[in-house]
Amino acid sequence: MHLISLKRKQRIWIPAHGGDDPGMIGVVGLKEKGINLEISLRLKAVLEKNGFTVVMTREKDKGLNDENSSNKKAQDMQRRIAFLNDKNPVLTVSIHQNSYSDPAVNGPQVFYYENSEEGKKFAEILQESLNRTLAPGRPRKVKGNTSYYLLKRSKGTLVIVECGFLTNPAEAELLQDDGYQQKIAEAIGAGIQEYVKEKYRSQ
Repeated sequence: MHLISLKRKQRIWIPAHGGDDPGMIGVVGLKEKGINLEISLRLKAVLEKNGFTVVMTREKDKGLNDENSSNKKAQDMQRRIAFLNDKNPVLTVSIHQNSYSDPAVNGPQVFYYENSEEGKKFAEILQESLNRTLAPGRPRKVKGNTSYYLLKRSKGTLVIVECGFLTNPAEAELLQDDGYQQKIAEAIGAGIQEYVKEKYRSQ
């Protein structure tokens, strides 16, 4: 998880999963957690290059839970929310990889809290940037949600970016490629910058 500061406004985004929680398991046993972290590290570099100050809470394969916790995943999620509440960010991006029963389904998709007008605006900007940069065969649209833990519990504007499908063999291969990971990071970074410029243009 990362804290970004720009013009005294706080931004946060999170590489999801880690440690004992691998996240989604895709084709040939591909684990989500490692790809999340790689893309997040690249995004950190992209934003720092463009003048953002970034503080990460996960830079290696480790969750936020205690090793002896009886429910590591629940504790990890609770601590993510506690971190968000403590830092009181205005913008949060949670990095994930997707899966589906049909291996033909592919492409990035951004989720937002259904009742958040600001979340929807931010999600739409990120989705457009990802579709434009990655050029998927069938571009996906943003999707509102009220059941995801982070979306429900976060006080600020939070979106979940599903970068691609680990269950699609071709996309799973791309998601492991350094160049493609960089394209994803640059697309998300461009979307963040566009949103920030639009929202704080008058400040």
